[in-house]
Amino acid sequence: MAPLRVALLQGPPGVPGAVAESLAALERAARTAVGRGARLLVTSELFLTGYAVGGRMAELAEPAGGASEQRVAEIAARHRIGIVYGAPERDGDAVLNTARFVGADGRLLAAYRKTHLFGEYEREIFRPGAEPVVQAGFDGVRIGLLICYDVEFPETVRAHALTGTELLVVPTALMRPYDFVAHTLVPARAYENGLHLAYVNRCGPEGRYDFAGLSCLAGPDGAVRARAGGGAELLVGDVDPAVLRAARAETPYLSDRRPELYGALTRRTTP
Repeated sequence: MAPLRVALLQGPPGVPGAVAESLAALERAARTAVGRGARLLVTSELFLTGYAVGGRMAELAEPAGGASEQRVAEIAARHRIGIVYGAPERDGDAVLNTARFVGADGRLLAAYRKTHLFGEYEREIFRPGAEPVVQAGFDGVRIGLLICYDVEFPETVRAHALTGTELLVVPTALMRPYDFVAHTLVPARAYENGLHLAYVNRCGPEGRYDFAGLSCLAGPDGAVRARAGGGAELLVGDVDPAVLRAARAETPYLSDRRPELYGALTRRTTP
């Protein structure tokens, strides 16, 4: 099976709340990505609205199937490329931080709601999701979704590895001074779980935040196949299932596990 070429859209925040501008940028990126041979395009966390919109998040959030989702579906179908993008979601009175996965025919394949909220800002705005593993098949690859802070918990990535995820896609809003997450932790997560990991960050200043960039495509063999700097960039890299199989055979963490020893480790303890 041929590798899956993935495009990672690291972009500046632009104007927070300007959804139309974000959709136009997504259209341009889809066109460029297809021209570079990509079949999947991944954006950052809360790509459509911006991260630092504060009290406007509830106003900008749309229910599933809303106008923005329909527009992204049109872009995906027109350019024949899968798209994973971040946007706030309205569900009744609740607002959720969601990543949606639209197929190359415009159909929604999966939607993941961020389960681990970072800091008081997110906890004041969003309700956490309750489904830890969300996956979809795409071009012969099993793709899983997480969002930003989720990937910093070893349990979340291991759950994906144990349930068949081959490419873990992580829209992100990593701010400084936490650059080490992108440099060190993300490649380690890919290696210790034997999977490909696309980590796609925002970049530049937005409100009181300074987003670090440093998006990357990390492999199951410990290699980082694509790495962005601190500015706007469209990265392209290949996800090869053969590399995954070879890496898991060479470093058999998953098959050498002894889960009968780990039960007590998952129970909450007081520091």
